[in-house]
Amino acid sequence: MEWTQVIPTKGNDKFFLQSCGLYPPSFRRPSTTRTKLAAKPVFRFVKIPLDRSFTRLIFIGPEFLQLEALRMSNIMGIIVMTVPQNTSNHSQTPEECSRNNVLKTVVFPVLYSLLFLVGLSINSLAMWVFFNIPSKSHFIIYLKNIVVADIMMTLTFPFKILSDSNMASVPLRVFVCRVSSVVFYLTMYISILFFGLISIDRCRKTLRPFAGTDRTGLARRKLLSGAIWIFMLALGLPNMILTNRAPPAPHFKCSDLKSEAGLRSHEVVNHVCQIIFWGNLATVVLCYTLITKELYSSYARTQASQSEGGSGTAPKRGRVRGNVFLVLAVFFICFVPFHFARVPYTMSQTRDMFDCALKLFLFQLKESTLWLSSLNSVLDPLIYFFLCKSFRASLSSTLKLPPSLCRRRHRGQTAPNTDSTPLEGPSSAI
Repeated sequence: MEWTQVIPTKGNDKFFLQSCGLYPPSFRRPSTTRTKLAAKPVFRFVKIPLDRSFTRLIFIGPEFLQLEALRMSNIMGIIVMTVPQNTSNHSQTPEECSRNNVLKTVVFPVLYSLLFLVGLSINSLAMWVFFNIPSKSHFIIYLKNIVVADIMMTLTFPFKILSDSNMASVPLRVFVCRVSSVVFYLTMYISILFFGLISIDRCRKTLRPFAGTDRTGLARRKLLSGAIWIFMLALGLPNMILTNRAPPAPHFKCSDLKSEAGLRSHEVVNHVCQIIFWGNLATVVLCYTLITKELYSSYARTQASQSEGGSGTAPKRGRVRGNVFLVLAVFFICFVPFHFARVPYTMSQTRDMFDCALKLFLFQLKESTLWLSSLNSVLDPLIYFFLCKSFRASLSSTLKLPPSLCRRRHRGQTAPNTDSTPLEGPSSAI
């Protein structure tokens, strides 16, 4: 058989080959007539250097190349890629399975832009307000940590917007993989940890409403908060350092930039983050089960007291119950959907049992639930306002709001101690 050399003319082709160390190219194709098949294939060949780790070239069309990370060593031979020129109506083209669709490049960038504008505004205000509040309760300490995490998460949105909309340059997309995405997930799991601690604190306040807060306890909570930040930073730092490979092509995945050690480290971090979420989910569910039980018992006692001619406090207790469950609602809206969608998505990326359409659906489901996780940065200020009287008082003072506007939230109370009992409801003291 006679072979003729093919020289690629497109810039992208040359870039791919140069990144693999295979340019000038060693492409060859048969010039003689081959056996006719039902769908005529296009044959492309690449010679593999001995003992060389490189990227496999996948030809998904006569004039287009796509890269897939593959380590090959101790091989000397030829890779043959075949792509049918004529496909049936039931087959899926690469364009149909491409992630670069309207949902990823238009819809999500618009949604993240809204989150960025709203989140940056209200979280900046929340941080300013918290600077004027002394840390005199466990609850306020935890909220201050959450607002810092929310600010950091919000600042990563512009990079994701540019990357998803395909407006980012190659260096900027590398920055997204190495830094921005790591910070995003880092702050998300920091918030999850503090949601667990808030749930424990609310449960303690419900079951032991008159327990005080001493300086030793406050110091321990501050040390615990610092330990959480140090642990999460130490967990995320290897992902930044070991994402150290040069981009193999203009279009690449973040995993293409990770070294072998980086891929292993990333897998370990994923497992740790799963443990963090499921552990805190169990904590939140347990704490709010106990809270619900106690509030129901309190409500039953109130009803019995009313039937005997006691004072009517049922409406106020009803409002307390709704406020308490705001933390639970934010946790389930923001964090639970993403982690349930992440399990099948991870399986689709590591196993060959999913077809192209299902992989695309799971990717879109993961991205949709990830946006819900980002919504946490906008919903958290609701917790600050509705559950923390100190925050409402400081906000009213900062914005010079009419005092009656905040007094409506705790009508009938006189000079409440906002630091020791950050949740309203004097009867239950939470």
